Amino acid sequence: MHIKETGTLLFVGDSITDAGRDRNDPASLGDGYVNEIARTLRARVGDGPAPAVINRGISGNRVYDLEARWTTDVIDHRPDVVTVKIGINDTWRLYDSQLASPVAKFEACLDGLLADTVRKLSARLVVITPFLLPVTPDQESWFEDLTPRTDAVLRAAAANGATVVRADLALRHAAKTHRAAELARDGVHPTPLGHRIIADAWLAEVDSAVVAPNAPR
Repeated sequence: MHIKETGTLLFVGDSITDAGRDRNDPASLGDGYVNEIARTLRARVGDGPAPAVINRGISGNRVYDLEARWTTDVIDHRPDVVTVKIGINDTWRLYDSQLASPVAKFEACLDGLLADTVRKLSARLVVITPFLLPVTPDQESWFEDLTPRTDAVLRAAAANGATVVRADLALRHAAKTHRAAELARDGVHPTPLGHRIIADAWLAEVDSAVVAPNAPR
């Protein structure tokens, strides 16, 4: 796929998408992978028109928070491409707050959001997998919840014809040559390098006109 210069790309998710954006400024993209993608696409067209990019990530969100704001933050914008990055907080809250998000319920909610988008829009769907790069011994146990949750994300994406960006695999590949903390200081929130790797993985899967050298194929 080649992204149209006149298209609208919308990104929705948790803090990894939010990346410190100014929520009082609708044009703010934050300092993460969304901004990296936008910069790459703008650089490609030079002085010509570039796709409009909208960031609707909100720090701390779980899938149920997305459900509550899906119409206003996604559908109402009528985007051409919708990218969803969600899941790590559904796991994290189990370990720091004992707030469970059963995988079956999580999957049904995500599947419902994607299906709703298919019904109401002609947008292309993109789903970015959740990821974890453990930097403390206790984080290793999170995979007991995160691995089946990632499988649920993949099933929901496949059921709705979504393109999948395997951020988990891209970052795991990068971790062969970088320390985990160099990619995500707390194991979850990417560093600038981590965000660039996610952006490159997205570009490699979603926009065939852009070469993304850091993304494993």
